[in-house]
Amino acid sequence: MLETTQNPTNTAIINTELLKACKSEAVTVNRWSVDEIVALFELPFSDLINQAQTLHREHHDPNAVQVSTLLSIKTGGCSEDCGYCPQAARYHTEVENEPLMALDEVVKAAQEAKDNGASRFCMGAAWRGPKQRDLEPVLKMIAEVKAMGLETCATLGMLKEGQAEQLKDAGLDYYNHNLDTAPEFYGDVITTRTYQDRLDTLDRVRSVDINVCSGGIIGMGESRNQRAGLLAQLANMERPPESVPINLLTQVEGTPLHGTDELDPIEFVRTIAAARITMPRSFVRLSAGRQSMHEGIQALCFIAGANSIFYGEKLLTTANPEAETDKALFSKLGINKI
Repeated sequence: MLETTQNPTNTAIINTELLKACKSEAVTVNRWSVDEIVALFELPFSDLINQAQTLHREHHDPNAVQVSTLLSIKTGGCSEDCGYCPQAARYHTEVENEPLMALDEVVKAAQEAKDNGASRFCMGAAWRGPKQRDLEPVLKMIAEVKAMGLETCATLGMLKEGQAEQLKDAGLDYYNHNLDTAPEFYGDVITTRTYQDRLDTLDRVRSVDINVCSGGIIGMGESRNQRAGLLAQLANMERPPESVPINLLTQVEGTPLHGTDELDPIEFVRTIAAARITMPRSFVRLSAGRQSMHEGIQALCFIAGANSIFYGEKLLTTANPEAETDKALFSKLGINKI
């Protein structure tokens, strides 16, 4: 956000300056404060959506959505205690600890994703972080998927020194590692790794010029200020993430966050719009939780600046709208896949 002496609640001044800054290549946009992002959330809904759509059109095709498919290549048995995750070994959910998938199974799933119109294939493993013996077969998967003409993405947990370089050499295009929430709320959700651990992994990914996919989960009981705090962390990175997944908490029985009060859908749309305004050049992904969203809410999210989705019937272990359902919605809205 531009440095200014005006009160951050003076939204007319803030928003005018923002639009000028984003339209001028010569202007350097300074850091966003949490208060400035909260001021965006508090705008009248139509004003917020208008600003988000204006910036969206400035930087992206407003009628195009990037489509990815996510496959869980290693499910369950994770040693972490993320309060939202059914794959944590310590929680009693219906998710079983399964071995790493075979290479031919992954290649088959990638081909199906490509046939259904996905342009990026994401591989997720329920690890705190990969050991070298874990990483080696994944490197082969990445190379095979890349050879199929798909963009490659992986989410494998925390990376150690040298692992990002190996992923880059294998052909990895994107690495997903979410911040999940604001620093001040993080300890209420996760205790087995620190916020700095997550930032360190993102730094390793950036250092080898792999694109960053990083966002968070909304509806975990955080306040609006904390939602704004998450966006501030992402937007204020030296180079904001190329992809920003905004997940709505999918509650799974047996996890600590099961039973959390559900987030109002309009607040979720506001979060998408604020992400678009604070990160105008990033792809904002309407991610987990779409299964529970009426298509009207999804349409509002696209208007608010979401221009990426996960395609397919599952996101790791939770349900997702099937490809045919998404195709029907895209047809109604005149959206093209990219």
